[in-house]
Amino acid sequence: MYIYEYDKNLPFNLKVEKEDEKYVLLSFDTVYEPDIPESSRVYVYRYSAENPWMRLIFLHGIGNGHIPYLMWFAENFAQKGIETYFLIQPYHMQRTKQEWNGGEPFFHHSPAHCIVRFHQAIKDVRRTIDLLESGLIQGVSNDLPLGIMGFSFGGMIATMSLALDSRLDIGVLAFTGGDWRWINWYSPYVEPVREGYKKFSNEWGCKDEPKCIELRSSSRRKVHSLKELNDIFTLTPTCFHYDPLSYAKFVKQPVLMFSGVFDKVIPKQASNGLYRLLPNATKITVPSGHKSSYLFRRFIAGKSLKFFKKQAQRIYKKANQNAV
Repeated sequence: MYIYEYDKNLPFNLKVEKEDEKYVLLSFDTVYEPDIPESSRVYVYRYSAENPWMRLIFLHGIGNGHIPYLMWFAENFAQKGIETYFLIQPYHMQRTKQEWNGGEPFFHHSPAHCIVRFHQAIKDVRRTIDLLESGLIQGVSNDLPLGIMGFSFGGMIATMSLALDSRLDIGVLAFTGGDWRWINWYSPYVEPVREGYKKFSNEWGCKDEPKCIELRSSSRRKVHSLKELNDIFTLTPTCFHYDPLSYAKFVKQPVLMFSGVFDKVIPKQASNGLYRLLPNATKITVPSGHKSSYLFRRFIAGKSLKFFKKQAQRIYKKANQNAV
């Protein structure tokens, strides 16, 4: 069994945790054993649309602090007819320890550790799709196009989810990238990972950027020529097994990508590297940094909405042609 596989027959044990005028908070069991018991349930905020023409899974980035701000997108999209499911990623909000800032298990110097945690997040996405298909959630047709949108770390998980699950029709990737060489050694957010390399190295002997380049150089040249998705798991070192870069060429769905001119969290080499490998992507550059991209939220939401409408119309047109 590959790391991305799981038992789809496990029960959801679905619960309605809270009903608000803006959303309904749902929870259901994970299909894996998390690091902490707090993360054993998946929490999804359902923002319902009055006359939905599309469904969307929305993924936030690392850290609890920005989640309330990103929920603005879910509320906004729902008002425009997109049934939006805001998924709380593993080890965040209700799914984390009270003393954590959110997402701590994802910051680690060992690929063996990270492979498991990153794929836990991917399984949560796919399990949410299973839930939508199960009939347990009333009021939205499974015939509606299904998209995914992710910011930062959420964009990484969205990229890999698009490659692994063809039930997703459309993707929007915002302020994200691939290639751990550039992220791990240049992003200010991952200083804990660099400290881990310096103190402990890892199972591949990676301890600094020169060694990282040496270890990754051969497989880095191979990612654009992989024949099948499972070929990813032949690449070494195994940091490629959870690198969005490795999955990019297998994303066949249409994708809209946002990048920030002044983004230091996701270096331009990481953003551009991912974009170049996506076979069906359009990029919009925003005059912002990473966090300051929120100042452009209406612009980002507007461009995303236009993209969603265009792709949804394409899907509906194709469905009508096939029905004739």
